[in-house]
Amino acid sequence: MEKRNYQLEMEAEIARLDGRRPSLLLHSCCGPCSSAVLERLAEHFRVTVLYYNPNIEPEEEYLHRLSEQKRLLSLLPGDFPLLPCDYDHESFAVFAPALADVPEGGERCLACFALRLNRTAELAKQHGFEYFTTTLSVSPHKNADNVNRIGAEAGERHGVRYLFADFKKKNGYLRSLQLSKEYGLYRQDYCGCLYSR
Repeated sequence: MEKRNYQLEMEAEIARLDGRRPSLLLHSCCGPCSSAVLERLAEHFRVTVLYYNPNIEPEEEYLHRLSEQKRLLSLLPGDFPLLPCDYDHESFAVFAPALADVPEGGERCLACFALRLNRTAELAKQHGFEYFTTTLSVSPHKNADNVNRIGAEAGERHGVRYLFADFKKKNGYLRSLQLSKEYGLYRQDYCGCLYSR
């Protein structure tokens, strides 16, 4: 089976916009990952950022990353509103302990992606966004097929269009490293949940 090229799919979707800039809700896992993604999307969409990451613990770490996300948005050229949401670790704790011994990238991560992308799709529908997507695919440690499959399923479930993407393509990850250095962003050394640490 031929591997899908999500970068080309995104470019084709953007071409179909024909210069129109629809609204898009971007799930952001952190400031560093969102930096290059926002740069790439800003020309084509009116982007609002959603920082919904109940996997992150302890809460102090969550708040530190949220603070960095807000700081980045204040520094970037352009207007990127942040859709507020509360720390919701209980939603992650419902399923994660039973999957504590699963290797990184396995069922625990997929369930975590589904939790975050379903919430993003739900809020995108609730607030009238035309599209939603996630920064998760910018990481070389995240499988773009899994991220996009789960995002598309969430979009279908909630009736909002998911923007297929593989943001690590075209040096997206490298660009996120450059922008993190340029803006002096805190780069964490684990994905967020203590199991990944």
